[in-house]
Amino acid sequence: MSVNIPRPAFDPELEAVLAVLGDLIPPTMTAEMIPHMRQASPSEVTDEMLRTAGLTRRDVTVPGHLGGDITVTVIAREDHHGLGPGIYHTHGGGMVSGDQFSGLVQVLPWVVEHDAVLVTVDYRLAPEHPDPYPIEDCYAGLLWTAEHARELGMDPDRLLIAGQSAGGGLTAGLALLARDRQGPPLLGQVLIYPMLDDRDRTVSSAQFDGAGVWDRGSNVMGWNALLGERRGTDDVSIYAAPARAGDLTGLPPAFIDCGSAEVFRDEDVAYATALWHAGVQAELHIWPGGFHGFDLTAPHTALAHAMTDARNAWVARTLAV
Repeated sequence: MSVNIPRPAFDPELEAVLAVLGDLIPPTMTAEMIPHMRQASPSEVTDEMLRTAGLTRRDVTVPGHLGGDITVTVIAREDHHGLGPGIYHTHGGGMVSGDQFSGLVQVLPWVVEHDAVLVTVDYRLAPEHPDPYPIEDCYAGLLWTAEHARELGMDPDRLLIAGQSAGGGLTAGLALLARDRQGPPLLGQVLIYPMLDDRDRTVSSAQFDGAGVWDRGSNVMGWNALLGERRGTDDVSIYAAPARAGDLTGLPPAFIDCGSAEVFRDEDVAYATALWHAGVQAELHIWPGGFHGFDLTAPHTALAHAMTDARNAWVARTLAV
């Protein structure tokens, strides 16, 4: 544990939440904990919750990487008609846990407020399915979504991609893949505290080692599960670790947010800066004292409200174009 490295303090309201979370979630997740992580992550979205919000759901099996089956879930308003904006969602979970409903509470309000159609993908997880399975599964789901956009009630020219944490990194990878493979046109990319860099070299990675939520050790574990012995070497694709991309020209506008008190801070700031250097429009928010995923684990706090409001406002402006 790097206790002697100075680091930004946690927001006082969030620090009180951390004191409770510390008894439930250890700061460092190990490979041995992956089965428990999966069992301890119940679906965050239920059919009853969707019905209460006036939403419908259906699951579709589509071919993923190398033809293996994956599931995508389509969610829309019960009164949806015509062609609304489309949202394609990739969930978080450190590349090793979660399903298509993880973190979806961040995205469902966009469906309700903008009469959008959402497709969220249950990509296969590492370490059983290492790179390139997750990113290629996600891209296969994106292609399916674009190909079926009109029958799903989506405007194919108004497709937004979004994801949090590991899913944020996958979203950034999808934007690069869509550009490089001349794939579906994308209206924008919402990168919610994205996991972008496997190299473990940033100051924020050293600062949050044994502290907060999803610390340096957890992050190294997730990248090891995804990449194995390739982690940190030159043999890593830009689609798996988008921070490695040297050319970010031609990408869709991006929204990036993160806490100042978490591992991903520096790589997320660097990615936003690289987008600006490439002439890509990006909006960046670093929330002071925020730990990883605080808007999900502490949604009642003032900082979480501010984070959610800023993100929702960007989505509203983008979908209004």
